[in-house]
Amino acid sequence: MDPRTTPAFLRGMTQSRSVTRRDAFRLAGLSAAGLALSACGVQGKKAAPPKKDAVAEYWASKKKNGTLRFANWPLYIDKDGKKYPSLELFTADTGIQVTYAEAIQEMPAFFGKIQPQLAAGNDIGHDLMVLTNSIQLNRAIQLGYLVPLDHSKLPNFAANAGARFKNPVWDPGNTYTVPWAGGITGIAYNPKYVDEVTSIEDLWNPKYKGKVGMMTDTQEVANFGMFALGIDPDKSTEADWKKAGDKLRQQRDAGLVRKYYENDYVDALVRGDVWITMAWSGDVFQQVAEGKDLRFVVPAEGGTIWTDNLCIPKTAQNPVDALTLMDYVYQPKIAAMLVEYINYIAPVPATKDILTAKAATEKGEDKEFLEQVAASPMIYPSDADMAKLRSYKTLSPAEEKVFEDIFQPVTQG
Repeated sequence: MDPRTTPAFLRGMTQSRSVTRRDAFRLAGLSAAGLALSACGVQGKKAAPPKKDAVAEYWASKKKNGTLRFANWPLYIDKDGKKYPSLELFTADTGIQVTYAEAIQEMPAFFGKIQPQLAAGNDIGHDLMVLTNSIQLNRAIQLGYLVPLDHSKLPNFAANAGARFKNPVWDPGNTYTVPWAGGITGIAYNPKYVDEVTSIEDLWNPKYKGKVGMMTDTQEVANFGMFALGIDPDKSTEADWKKAGDKLRQQRDAGLVRKYYENDYVDALVRGDVWITMAWSGDVFQQVAEGKDLRFVVPAEGGTIWTDNLCIPKTAQNPVDALTLMDYVYQPKIAAMLVEYINYIAPVPATKDILTAKAATEKGEDKEFLEQVAASPMIYPSDADMAKLRSYKTLSPAEEKVFEDIFQPVTQG
């Protein structure tokens, strides 16, 4: 049996956090809150790196205080009743007391709340936070709201993070962030109606006319248009966007697309309204957990990887304590505790062997579950799949308008 399709594997995937974060990312590109940020006056594609001595200058006088305020998304850390085992171990090992808050429900709202405080140089009440690679995270970097990390204090990250999680295009050198966990945008299909899918061109296959689902999210649909043309989104130009827009319009005008969906593509897929669709992995897993016969694949031409990232706000009161936890969770045994609970892509590859070894000591459902997590290509994508995954394009405010003007008419016209 495919380990991706078993209820035990899907235990963590069925929680609401996946939909909440993907909804938030969609809103980040389209909502008034997200668009309002374009008025911040930040120009240029990527943030300029900090001055050579900025890291040393910032950290020189900082000391451990023994306390830490950590902001995260709901259901996104290991939990036992009202306790967080990994954080309890952290406190036992370091003496740092952690105040943990599920303070982030969606990126635009959270950033809208903290942005004025950060701009004013005021404490936001958090020393460490988990932000999705998104328009808001780009803004936080560009506006200087995040602390440049002292990588001499992150030896576990250096030693244990997978290569794919180092040096992301939107934060070169992990200057401001390190990954907490990640997920994938790929293709879902119903095997009752669709042959095995391997290529993104299946979304353009005439035999599925009127049964194809695409997303309304402009960054998501743009990526797939570019993948179909062999274009790397991060290296893309305005000319590439226009070509991708044409490719997507051809698909639409040929009557292939039944509808451009938000989250409701899942229900359409289950009902049989669509047979094949762009999809977020967590949504598909939720349906499979309920017994639906669906498949999820990363097409040969590429899929999108998104990550949620640990970062320190510039007004943090306890930055050394925050940096200490950032490195602590990159110990394989601690990272394995997190993966076992949240079941998202693990940034520490060594956790796979730890979970496999733990499974050997368990019995029954616990044993089966651990084996399935360790074997899952959705948590531990193959090198071949990882090589196919790309990030979202990092856009300047000026580029955002051009980008939206090209792709919004495709999905809304």
